[in-house]
Amino acid sequence: MYMWCDLLVSGMFRRPILSLVFRAFRGKEAAFWSFSSVSAKPNTMEYKRIEPATLKIDVEKLAPIYTPELDSLVEIFKKNDFEIRVAGGAVRDLLMGINPHDLDFATTATPEQMKEMFERENVRMINTKGEKHGTITPRINDKENFEVTTLRIDVTTDGRHAEVQFTTDWQLDANRRDLTINSLFMDLDGTVFDYFNGVQHIKERRVIFVGDAATRIQEDYLRILRYFRFYGRISEEANSHDAETLNAIRNNVSGLSRISGERIWTELRKILEGNYAGELINVMIEIGIPEFIGLPKTPNTERFSTVWKNLKGQKYNAITLLAGLISTEEEALLLHKRLKLSAYERDLLLFITLHHERKWAMKPLKPYQAIVALSRDKPKDTKEWTVQLLLHIGQPSMAQQIEDWEVPKFPVNGHMMKEHAPEINGKQLGILGQELRKMWTDSDFKTDAEDLVKHIPHLAEEIKEKFPAKAAKSGKSKK
Repeated sequence: MYMWCDLLVSGMFRRPILSLVFRAFRGKEAAFWSFSSVSAKPNTMEYKRIEPATLKIDVEKLAPIYTPELDSLVEIFKKNDFEIRVAGGAVRDLLMGINPHDLDFATTATPEQMKEMFERENVRMINTKGEKHGTITPRINDKENFEVTTLRIDVTTDGRHAEVQFTTDWQLDANRRDLTINSLFMDLDGTVFDYFNGVQHIKERRVIFVGDAATRIQEDYLRILRYFRFYGRISEEANSHDAETLNAIRNNVSGLSRISGERIWTELRKILEGNYAGELINVMIEIGIPEFIGLPKTPNTERFSTVWKNLKGQKYNAITLLAGLISTEEEALLLHKRLKLSAYERDLLLFITLHHERKWAMKPLKPYQAIVALSRDKPKDTKEWTVQLLLHIGQPSMAQQIEDWEVPKFPVNGHMMKEHAPEINGKQLGILGQELRKMWTDSDFKTDAEDLVKHIPHLAEEIKEKFPAKAAKSGKSKK
């Protein structure tokens, strides 16, 4: 047994954003349900009714989430005799003293009942795609949207998605969630309902699966990465993982091969940008995750550790750290193919892979200025990539100099080159432009157009000899 009044003395609740005041309740220690099956069959369970442990958050301390529109939403549900509660991550954040960015709601009303209710109240509904999953999105007073989802149970699971059935049982919905810290509900009067020790685990900064870890993972293998993401958010130590939890993950890592690259990248990006990113990636490598998410099976952990040290405390792109695990262009392209990176992310990954060896020069900044000036990509993108590259190799001061550097405008254009070398073709013109840019860069960007065009005739002759224009093919006329 434990008492919620114990939370009063917990340092975690003395947060500057949201100071919590608890009224003492004696809670019952949560009991886990046992499951007899996971897979594409209906879950069968030994159902045991348990009363949730409860605590009360001072309503005044919830002011950051209250709006007139939220009050209107709650009144609509009350008026129609349906329960509505804040669900999951927002409750977790409030208990940690964090002002939640998003509020998700759960309700005993079905989607059809919600639609009928909102239509009677003349409330507009948007984003109808969520309806099949039980989510209705009302827009209150044409100012604020709220995602409200019917309580659900998973009828079948296949390791990626679940077919759901609606319920009015809060326990059953809490049971289908991944982690205890995400299985909490809160009434709008500040009462928190906890079925699986989630509040205690927040207090202890522990990341625990609801019930049996292997069962939860096999329902959706993406939960492996969600575990590491939330570990970075919750834990106060870099390496205090529960051994049984890691074993359950290790035994199920191959299931990640069934998860789409987009879903994997969404979670992996947050891990890379979160607390203990380097330490968490090393644990993920140790238990065999990389090959199932597009990374080399045995990445260069020594180089990665160096990159992580370089990036700690810096504002970096997730790709900048991830690139520490990539050694070749081929590996970069395979990772892109698996994760479906954006074009910008793909090009940043390739850029760092190509340039990650430190460039030495009398003027240390000059080689990196040259990279920006000579690039055929968008100057803005190349400049951003070069900043990330310099952070990657442990040169934050130079990164700042590049960020502050105003890239000078190349003084020669295509018309000027054509005027002084009218006989060259398009490909030769591009090569000529690069040669002139190199001369301009070597002069520390001081050579002006008048001096540069003087070199065009002899450069054009050299280029024509080295890259001769292909003779036009002669065709035979048909008779």
